[in-house]
Amino acid sequence: MQNINSPSFFIGKGGGELISFGSGQPDLAPPAEAFAVLDNYRSFKYGQVCGLQELREALVPVYEKSQPEQVVITNGASEALDLVLRALYVPGGRILLPKPYYYSYPYNVQFAHLEIDYYELVDGKIVLEELMKKLPGARAILINSPSNPTGTLQDREVLKEIEKMAEELDIYVIADNVYRELVYVGEFYQLAGKKVISIDSFSKTYGMCGYRVGYLHSYDQQLVDKIVEIKTHASMNTNVLAQEMALAALKSPRDYIEQHLQIWSERRDMIYNGMKELGLDLWQPEGAFYVFPKIENANRAINELYYKYQLIAYDGAWFGEPDRVRFSYALDVEKIQEGLKRLKEYLAEK
Repeated sequence: MQNINSPSFFIGKGGGELISFGSGQPDLAPPAEAFAVLDNYRSFKYGQVCGLQELREALVPVYEKSQPEQVVITNGASEALDLVLRALYVPGGRILLPKPYYYSYPYNVQFAHLEIDYYELVDGKIVLEELMKKLPGARAILINSPSNPTGTLQDREVLKEIEKMAEELDIYVIADNVYRELVYVGEFYQLAGKKVISIDSFSKTYGMCGYRVGYLHSYDQQLVDKIVEIKTHASMNTNVLAQEMALAALKSPRDYIEQHLQIWSERRDMIYNGMKELGLDLWQPEGAFYVFPKIENANRAINELYYKYQLIAYDGAWFGEPDRVRFSYALDVEKIQEGLKRLKEYLAEK
């Protein structure tokens, strides 16, 4: 049997008897308004590199006193982050990443030829005093709130202090906001300011993962122009049809998001309570759709869970935490219940 040492082994796997707590891909369908676009759409030409004008205009209200020119539509949030990091490149530039982190972050930084420095999260939370020691001299700090993999939401006052320090120290703040609408406890705080670069996506809120529509925003017009120039030679325009669908999704009733948030909340309670009953050590998610319990020998655990119990979960080492395992609850309640049953069997065997 092949040892599983990368999330790439699992991506795209599913169906049959397999229960996947792996990929962070919503099983809830996009709004009907998005699919309605398909009925009459016939365009086939290139679009603007910076993105569909109407979509950028529709996103402007998210950011106070903003303009469409400060928004770029990208091939998912992944491309947005890649473009931002490449645009921020300076020799020896140091990027502060949270630990634990989303598994692609270190690769994104390395591909941009920047240097990685980590700031440790405690139970998923930023420790401001420790972070402040690392800020001076950094090129940028990346903040993901709500977080993948921890499910935690950073405190408003901590984020406001980081905003202030970023301007004083001339450091960029990259805010990965893809789970901004999936908050169960507290309120999402929109980082703002001249040094903030916001990244977002239609994948999580609107279930449009496969369409690959993300976007970024910055008040730094010179930086945005540089990003557009890089994108011109890297990927050109983002899929135009997918952008039209994203625009239609954005115009759908707010009820769509609220109803889905209720579903996510019920699933969160089910998997969290189920894992607590199994004696696992974990914190209750405040947002996103992940739990991150402690499980000894995580790599061995995910291999045995897959090969013996037909259950997919992600090794915490991929996120910088080798003593934890990430479970996504982006699947229906029957599968969550069955998955918990299989996990119980595995733990009982140990």
